[in-house]
Amino acid sequence: MLKEQKNLLSWLGEKEWLAPLLWFGLSMIAACKEFFSGNYNNYTIFKHVFLHATQGKTLYGPYPEYFDVNNYGPLFSVLITPFALMPDMIGSILWVLFNATVLFLAIRQLPLTRIQQNLVLIFASHELMAASGYFQFNPIIAACLVFSFVMIRKGKEFWAAFFIMFGAYTKLYGIVGLSFFFFTNNKWRLIYSMVIWGVVLFALPMILSSPSYIVQSYREWYEALVVKNDQNARFDKGILLQDISAMGFIRRVFRLPYMSVLWVIVPALVLFAAQYLRLKYREYTSYQLYILASALLFTVLFSSSSESPTYIIAFIGPCVWYVLQPKTWQNNAFFIFVLIGCSFSHSDLVTPWVKKNIVVPYAFKAFPCLVMWLVIVYQILTRRFLRTV
Repeated sequence: MLKEQKNLLSWLGEKEWLAPLLWFGLSMIAACKEFFSGNYNNYTIFKHVFLHATQGKTLYGPYPEYFDVNNYGPLFSVLITPFALMPDMIGSILWVLFNATVLFLAIRQLPLTRIQQNLVLIFASHELMAASGYFQFNPIIAACLVFSFVMIRKGKEFWAAFFIMFGAYTKLYGIVGLSFFFFTNNKWRLIYSMVIWGVVLFALPMILSSPSYIVQSYREWYEALVVKNDQNARFDKGILLQDISAMGFIRRVFRLPYMSVLWVIVPALVLFAAQYLRLKYREYTSYQLYILASALLFTVLFSSSSESPTYIIAFIGPCVWYVLQPKTWQNNAFFIFVLIGCSFSHSDLVTPWVKKNIVVPYAFKAFPCLVMWLVIVYQILTRRFLRTV
């Protein structure tokens, strides 16, 4: 049976057309379906980040053209510019395609075999489809983390610094790219490259507006994030689709609405730091990939801003972990649990009753990923990464 499963995975991974078809096809279907249904509010917000920047209006206030508010940094106004200049139908679809392409290219750079890369793309294609249906920017954030990992491994610290700072200046998550700091032999080059890119990317939005406006926008961004963080934790007020994180899961399951996030984040940081006790293996590709998988999961699991579409960042981690594992029935069963519990839990493949009464009110999507992250930490501490295929 296990041999048949391995042959099936090899067969899937060897089909060069299958991974791109699912990766781009599912995303485009989801984007087109939502656009023609009039459900493209996120893209409308994104487009107006550019428009408001050029008009000198605040980037973080409510506007009648859309509901909700922008929570991305001023640098995002530059990235969205070419798409915002197009008609909505063209701009929105190309935006989704651009996000999918950047993450696709990042995964293609991972130190995995071609078959393993294809399997990661196949397994993560449904999660990408979910993000694409919301016209989300999260695929590029995931790509920033993967590219920072890849560039550090290749000794290209200057470009690793670019992806770290670009991610940080748009959604803060990019700073997690520093998790791979110890994999470089040119640490000072990475540090001063981050300073250079920090200055360049901070100033870049000024091409659309004045320096004083951009500086003020950064201040407003900070204030907006503080407000959003407070709102995300208020699941007792009916905001159920926010804070799909480890903290949100624990608060909802154990009815602890006012639990401090420090009770979860501090132990998580200790466990994350403990993974570096195995730094003597930093030259091992398997150890590096385990740290990558852990970092991708950590980024989403311990952020109160996590929503269902944010999990395209996290879910790349379990996919990378799985392709490294011996194909035992235990590993297969565990990955299927994560695949269904995380990637499919918000889809139509789950009954409305389950979504309404279990998945949404208890932030269940975070649970399989939390278990996966703890398994990865355990395997790193016990040097199980030395037993990968």
